Amino acid sequence: MCGRCRRPVSVCYCAALPRIETATRVVILQHPRERDMPIGTARMASLCLPASELHVGVRWDDSVPLARALGDPARPPILLYPGPGARDILRDPPPGAVTLVVVDGTWSQAKTVVRDNPVLRALPRYAFATPEPSQYRIRREPHAEYVSTIEALMHVLGVLEGEPARFRRLLDPLRAMVDTQLACQARAPRRRMRHPRPARPPRSPGHRIPDVFTRRLADLVCVVGEANAWPYRAGVSSPPEELVHWVAHRIATGETFAVIAAPERPLSPSTTFHSELTEADLGRGVPRAELFARFAAFSGPTDLLCAWGHYSHNLALASGGPLPAGRIDLRAEARRMVHGKLGSLEAYAATLGPAPAPLTAGRAGRRLALLVQIVRAWHALASAR
Repeated sequence: MCGRCRRPVSVCYCAALPRIETATRVVILQHPRERDMPIGTARMASLCLPASELHVGVRWDDSVPLARALGDPARPPILLYPGPGARDILRDPPPGAVTLVVVDGTWSQAKTVVRDNPVLRALPRYAFATPEPSQYRIRREPHAEYVSTIEALMHVLGVLEGEPARFRRLLDPLRAMVDTQLACQARAPRRRMRHPRPARPPRSPGHRIPDVFTRRLADLVCVVGEANAWPYRAGVSSPPEELVHWVAHRIATGETFAVIAAPERPLSPSTTFHSELTEADLGRGVPRAELFARFAAFSGPTDLLCAWGHYSHNLALASGGPLPAGRIDLRAEARRMVHGKLGSLEAYAATLGPAPAPLTAGRAGRRLALLVQIVRAWHALASAR
């Protein structure tokens, strides 16, 4: 057992731990039930951040260490916890250095800790909506927009310290832990007692794939949309999301469509980060009406738009775009095929082979290539059945 990360040596992540100095004083209050969780990230975060403190408990009103941390006049305290009245820390961060208090535990445990401690409820409250999917693939979150403690600190410290790229190193030990954990599980899968069942005739790997991926190949068009999206701010209205990047690829012909639309509303601080486009790229974009006119010329009335989930399709419609009526949710189809935990687009595509080269600029171009990889793989399996 490693005495530093408290993990078995075979799955120790200490070699991936960075050391990141901060002007922010980080105080992590961990629920006792999380202390011995082998895949928790609070201890991982505390090992990366020398200016952090990790305390375990449930009642904090009489805590001397917490009182000392909250009493630092040079770094006034704030609480990272969502709820009514919480300010969006990505959009409206506090000025100057602060003491950042983070509650670590399940969402039910964290809710109880905040509710039962007036000293925490009295703190100015901040929250954020994650600009990217969680990489915590070995533990299920209640909602897709939730992230682990170390990922939350990565996003928030990047804003507070004004150096988002520097704090992305916090993901290194998380990835190391996730990868080694998944590899360990793959080598030694759990054995379950099962009653013997009658033998079934072998099935082709493509037996679950709908025949639309062979019968209507000429109509399949993969699409990805990126938005200028202001993070959620409880109790305060924010500008609605608007489409700024729309990319598509026709499977049968190999044609690729990619157009950037200039934002019509104020640019969110996180837009360039999650879209992987620069402000200059966005500023050179065409009017959104022109984007949709070009896509209308690219698409046809019988096209089936293939996207991962509903977000891209709904974003385009909400931004005023006319789209072909046909659509396929690849995420729903993949979930039905695997009949189990699916993971992210990137995780599922990795089960089909190495990541392909992006088809165009930005995150949309990278994700579009993954959608094309999935559809082509399904087409090949369905054709072979």
